[in-house]
Amino acid sequence: MSNLNLTIGGRIFAVACADGEEAHVTRLGKIIDSKVTESGLAGQSEARMLLFAALLLADENHDLAGKVASSHLPDALDERLALLAERLENLAALLEA
Repeated sequence: MSNLNLTIGGRIFAVACADGEEAHVTRLGKIIDSKVTESGLAGQSEARMLLFAALLLADENHDLAGKVASSHLPDALDERLALLAERLENLAALLEA
């Protein structure tokens, strides 16, 4: 288990991740930070900031899932998208802890 710090909305969050996942979790943290920054949420409380960032990402995920469902993508890509959604949910749970 590895520990790392993610900076989101100007705040530092200590999170744990599996060994070897550090770069991936860091990239995900940067995506969340960009959502917070672009949406002007950085001045909010931590809980509110992360809630709205999660809602924005969930909305994007929902839109992408709809596009995927309406297209005929290979099963391998569908499985990768499901895995990505699971990782995002796990990251959100880590950030809430």
